[in-house]
Amino acid sequence: MRILVAIDSLKGSLSSLEAGLAIKEGLEEIDCEVVVKPIADGGEGSVEAMADALGAKFIDTIVKNPLGIEILARYALKDDLAILEMSSASGLTLINPDERNPLKTSTFGFGQMIKDAIAKGARKFIIGIGGSATNDAGTGMLSALGFKFYDKDGALLEGKGENLAKIYEFTDEDALKELKDCEFLIACDVDNPLYGMNGAAHVYAPQKGANGRMVKELDNGLKHFATLVKEKTNSKFHTQKGAGAAGGLGFAFVAFLGAKLRPGIEIITQTIALEDEIKKADLVITGEGRMDFQSSMGKTPTGVAKLAKKYHKPVIAFAGSVQKCAKDCHKNGIDAYFCILNEPVSLEEAMRKDVAIRNLKMTAEQVIRLYMLNYKA
Repeated sequence: MRILVAIDSLKGSLSSLEAGLAIKEGLEEIDCEVVVKPIADGGEGSVEAMADALGAKFIDTIVKNPLGIEILARYALKDDLAILEMSSASGLTLINPDERNPLKTSTFGFGQMIKDAIAKGARKFIIGIGGSATNDAGTGMLSALGFKFYDKDGALLEGKGENLAKIYEFTDEDALKELKDCEFLIACDVDNPLYGMNGAAHVYAPQKGANGRMVKELDNGLKHFATLVKEKTNSKFHTQKGAGAAGGLGFAFVAFLGAKLRPGIEIITQTIALEDEIKKADLVITGEGRMDFQSSMGKTPTGVAKLAKKYHKPVIAFAGSVQKCAKDCHKNGIDAYFCILNEPVSLEEAMRKDVAIRNLKMTAEQVIRLYMLNYKA
């Protein structure tokens, strides 16, 4: 029997590859072939998953974090393809909770990552934009790429949330010339417009440190900027699904860089040729850190399961915890799911790498032993 393991990371505990290898090790004494394919849905671990599948090399570069402090960020490069996660340069986890303020944060450092990749020959980009600390409509990123934004007095503005309402003019005269040859494919799993009650500020800015007054200020800034872009380009990109992703970064990619927004799981499964492995498998194993109602809404486990069901493959999922609302996963291709905890422990202990590996190995072995009884029959 050939088993394909395509499990997402157990966030804060195991990477996708570590979780997959733990399952493989747990099945060593069972007569089966196990193939591990690291996978993610465009969020944490996406670069590693695709880099592993493509044989890409990792590149480290110095960039500015959301508050302008220099940090080391990493992306992957394979020939002219660069794979980036916005969160490695402009992510919420890069700044302390008491420093979070989407009026002050910027995606400038993320633009520096893109610029570095272009300098190293990248012309095609796959980018995950989840987990931002920003609400600057991508003006920080664009500034790093050479776009310029001015106020009504002609003063140059930094790309920050507080400056959106001040933008009176913008120009691409100094933008990197190579951008016209670049293709951007953006992993985006939200459908929020740029502004309004379902937009970037109202829905996501409170998570990034904004209070009620700041949310209104940011939303007004986003609306002002969108109106200006519409007047200059005769476009309505602000209404596109996903324009409000990552504090409006989705809008910047589409309106200024001609990017395409697609669900992260679709991009990654195609990039790592997961479908080819599914065709050859007798059983597919997937999973993630916690299975809940979101798991049935296009995250990694159900994304893998839906693809597996195209070829009528059985699917089993493992998770660090399982919520009651995870039952909807059965409607989306997962035949059975299992929590890997084998005894009462604290959350801290359960998330320890050695404990998580042991639990995954033990659970995978016993579940597959039971599955093999029917398979052999």
